[in-house]
Amino acid sequence: MFSMTSFVADDISLAFPLYSKAQQQAAAGDQHDDRIIISPTGQILAVKALSNVSFSLKSGDRLALIGRNGSGKTSLLQVLAGIIPPDSGRVIMTGKPTSLININLGMRQEATGHYNITLRGLAVGRRRREIEEKRPEIAEFSELGEFLDMPVETYSAGMRMRLNFAIATAFDPEILLLDEWLSAGDTAFRAKATLRMQAFAAKAGIMVLASHSQKLLLDNCNVAIWLEDGRVRESGSVEPILGAYEKSLTKNT
Repeated sequence: MFSMTSFVADDISLAFPLYSKAQQQAAAGDQHDDRIIISPTGQILAVKALSNVSFSLKSGDRLALIGRNGSGKTSLLQVLAGIIPPDSGRVIMTGKPTSLININLGMRQEATGHYNITLRGLAVGRRRREIEEKRPEIAEFSELGEFLDMPVETYSAGMRMRLNFAIATAFDPEILLLDEWLSAGDTAFRAKATLRMQAFAAKAGIMVLASHSQKLLLDNCNVAIWLEDGRVRESGSVEPILGAYEKSLTKNT
């Protein structure tokens, strides 16, 4: 049963300021692009990442964010997660957001695996009691054994990914924000991670997933938003929106 959650993005707009080389590159491009913000003196100041994005979700909704690279999907996820404040508009939610936009952020390389479990748990708002309850499960799933008592800087890349994945998917999400579907490790571990990820996402009251995988979005989402140049081009049920988006890609090739 889904937790009782709700989610409203109300007229979200966001612009990134440009400096030196970025200004020069923008000046060399199409200055008639209405995403570019120009001062009265003609100086290029910023580029709009999001313009007046609004939507609402209820418990049980799985939202697919669709669009080309640079359309604003990751920027929107970062605003929804509270990583970047919008320039205007607001996000109203009932439920705690769990952001898996970059699961590598926040790992202390000089600290042990066990200490990182504690730090990451506290960082996402979990109590120490909750963290200790989940510690044996995280340790078992990561398959790191005694390495959890060693500094993370001694781990291989694969070992760090296993630990990050195990921690990130340990606590039941209420509102889940994903930039692509998570997987990790070698073939055997990846199969186990896929099953864990499916069960993890199923527990969320609301999920927002950005992906280029048509199958992944169709299998996991019921509603969709098509972003283009930081604006909502279309929204509705996932299958027709995805079909219209794919058709537009074919038309432009």
